Amino acid sequence: MRRLLLLLLVIAVAYFLGHQQEWIPPQHDPLAPLDLADPPGLATEWKLSRLRDAPEACTAVLEASTLRFAPEPDREMGGFCAFRNVVALERAEIPLPGGLKVTCPLAAALQLWMREVVQPAARRYLDAEVARIDHLGSYACRRVYGRAAGRPSQHATANAIDIAGFRLADGRRVSVLGGWQGTPAEQAFLKDLHAGACSLFRGVLGPDYNAAHRDHFHLEMGPYGLCR
Repeated sequence: MRRLLLLLLVIAVAYFLGHQQEWIPPQHDPLAPLDLADPPGLATEWKLSRLRDAPEACTAVLEASTLRFAPEPDREMGGFCAFRNVVALERAEIPLPGGLKVTCPLAAALQLWMREVVQPAARRYLDAEVARIDHLGSYACRRVYGRAAGRPSQHATANAIDIAGFRLADGRRVSVLGGWQGTPAEQAFLKDLHAGACSLFRGVLGPDYNAAHRDHFHLEMGPYGLCR
């Protein structure tokens, strides 16, 4: 609520000044275009969420960043499953193996999270760099929890990714399953990653949410605003 109130205040000030003042940092200015080179600010989550309905603007944001990708053609897979505004990640801030395909807004949020949250936390708590992120995939044509009925999962449109662990440059691996209740350093690292994700992604679920998420972080750009 505090973040929302601050963002509304910034919006009001920006409109009142006619967006002519340069003293508002771009990461806090909701009228400034999103730049993935900027650190996260009050307006970053809002700007990321707006990319869901702006495919061309989202592509431009990725093209201006260090992330390398190839656009996937939009296509319907049948029922509620589809690729819309999906990209194949070729090079991200931290390697994600397996030819990962995600929506453009999810790619943008991942890039910021890896640079601004994951690597600083690894240096702070583990005295190492993250060399690779292990994941359980993005696209899966299914409903939530794979049930026969209910709402479609964000995985059905490649708008979510499940993060399972982190491989460090010194050879260590920190998994969500083992590290959430692991050493103090591992716990601090993973809890920092979870908290930092909540300021960038629209939906974040981790081991404290339920048993189904005991071994991964679910990160998505859906409409729900979850942080659990």
